[in-house]
Amino acid sequence: MERWTCPKCSREFGKTNQGHMCNPGLTVAEYFATANDWERPVFDKVAEHLRGLGDVIVDPLAIGILFKNGPMLCELRAKKKWTALGFFLRRRLTSNKLSRKVADYQGKFFHVINVDDPADIDDEILAWLTEAYHIAGGNLEAAARAADPASSAADDDQPMVPDDIDDPFS
Repeated sequence: MERWTCPKCSREFGKTNQGHMCNPGLTVAEYFATANDWERPVFDKVAEHLRGLGDVIVDPLAIGILFKNGPMLCELRAKKKWTALGFFLRRRLTSNKLSRKVADYQGKFFHVINVDDPADIDDEILAWLTEAYHIAGGNLEAAARAADPASSAADDDQPMVPDDIDDPFS
């Protein structure tokens, strides 16, 4: 991922001269100095997962924390009783985990899940975050695999058979 730091606000972006509201960001420590108790464990789970996928920019602001793989892929926004975990996909999810109406934005769909405990972030949500990470980074093939992990597993279940031998059992 290309990285660029704005010379005026010192925020980091995944594209040179990225248009943005030029406001100084915070450090992670500054953000959590006034955060609710549940916010840091939720952040840690999301950040650990995304960092395990590859390069990610963490951009804490007064309004929340943005995660970028080039463009923004997800955000954490503190509410009174939970953290709103929002992320972009190229498809519209239908799940009872979603807490708001899915918003259509320039060919992508913005989904929001309310989380007050990192245990709420299960394998399904992590798969959606993986898909969002790859979409933001432009790797649509990896995003498709994340969207349908069963198809990848089905491919792995097939035994490898050389195609240049005669099979006496056929």
